Order: sequence, then C-alpha cells, then structure tokens
Amino acid sequence: MSDDAAIRVVKLSKQFDGVEVLRDINLTVEKGEVVSILGSSGSGKSTLLRCMNWLEQPERGKIFLGHERIGVDEHTQHPMTNKQLSRIRERVGMVFQSFNLWPHLNVLQNVIVSLVYVKKMAKSDAHQLALRQLEKVGMLDKKDNYPITLSGGQKQRVAIARSLAMSPEVLLFDEPTSALDPERVGEVLAVMKQLSLEGYTMVVVTHEMEFARMVSDKVVFLEQGKLIEQSDPESFFNHPKSERVQQFLKTLGS
Repeated sequence: MSDDAAIRVVKLSKQFDGVEVLRDINLTVEKGEVVSILGSSGSGKSTLLRCMNWLEQPERGKIFLGHERIGVDEHTQHPMTNKQLSRIRERVGMVFQSFNLWPHLNVLQNVIVSLVYVKKMAKSDAHQLALRQLEKVGMLDKKDNYPITLSGGQKQRVAIARSLAMSPEVLLFDEPTSALDPERVGEVLAVMKQLSLEGYTMVVVTHEMEFARMVSDKVVFLEQGKLIEQSDPESFFNHPKSERVQQFLKTLGS
C-alpha cells in the first residue's frame, strides 16, 4: 500500500435488503487530496462515504485508514469492538447534511463537548482549541448562540469546526450544502475551499459541480453502485470517457 494513502477502499460491496447498492468499489484517497464523489440520487454515494468510517458495514471488501483496517481487527480477524471503532472514528471527521448539532448546547459547547468527553482534553485547552476552530470557519462571533438561532450555513460551519477540532486525518462531507438555502451555499463552500488549500484530506459527496471542477484533485462517478469513472477534474468534465458521464454532464449543462 502507498505510504501516501489516507483511505483505501478495496473491492467493497454493500447490500440493503438483498439489493446490492455498492459493487466491488476500489478507490484510493491520497493524503492531502480532495476527492469529489458524483452521481445521481440512489447511486450509492452516501453509502460509500458512511462505509469509510463504518457507520455502514459492508458485506465484502476492505477499507484502510492509513495502514490500519477499519471494522476488522487484523490480528484476531474479529469485528472491532466499540472501543476500537471509537478510536478509529476519532481519526475521521464526518460532516452531515443535517448538521447534527446538540440543540441544548451553544456553539462553543458544541465544539468543546467531544474534545472533553472523547479526547479527554482539559476543559481549558478544549476551550482555546474550540475558539481557534470557530475563528477559522468565521463563527467566533456566534460562539454563545444556540443552534436554533443560526442559519443553515452557520450551522454547517459550526459542524465543520467541530470536526476540525478533533484533528482528523480525513474529513468526510455528505452533501454538506444540500439542506442550505442557495444564498448560504457559498459560505460553506468557501470554508471547504480554504481547507483544501491548507492541505486537508477531504472526500466530498456533492452536487456542486463548480466545487468539484475547481477544488477537487480527483472526481469519482458512481452509477447504480458501481464506480464507472474516476479522473482529474479537467479530464472528467471536458473529456469524459463513459457514455453515462457524458449524459450526466449534458443534463447538467456542464
């Protein structure tokens, strides 16, 4: 395995109720790389992302975070314990489309809570780290606000700050702008673009074609659970190889 691989997916397959929603997926995400996953609804994009931190358990195949296999203890060949999975998940930040903020905690507390209770960080250190991450995403002035008072874009930026505070090796974004009003999409994409410039490893399920075109190092296209094309953005958008991707882009007017 390449020493530069942040995540490696090998012959991954996943079923729901006997229906195969992912079929023999092979994908490598290098350290510092931004990979955008595209495809129509129901193609398996979000399922693939959720398998990457074992929120969904595949029927076949392997996933590696660095050199460590996710979900299976390589020494015993038994499923990982909850404690082992928690340790792995600390290394993989997940940003959901629905934000998943605690409504009874203010913005600052939402970022601090995992640092204290999961990473066992001293409260004073967690407080300072949380402030720095909120400043990074432009939400420091809202640190005392509760989620109910925030716009969707602001909630998503807090969710990103919460993931960043855990110092993940990889950031997974599951359609992070799909629940936002159109005027709020840009503020979240701007934060994600800045993270890419800072060298964060990111895997992004998205419908934002301009983001995929301008920010990604690699674009992946899924169709009915199969990975049918992956390439650099210039090749993907200007010289797609498969007829299905050509049709997809034509429909979008790309």
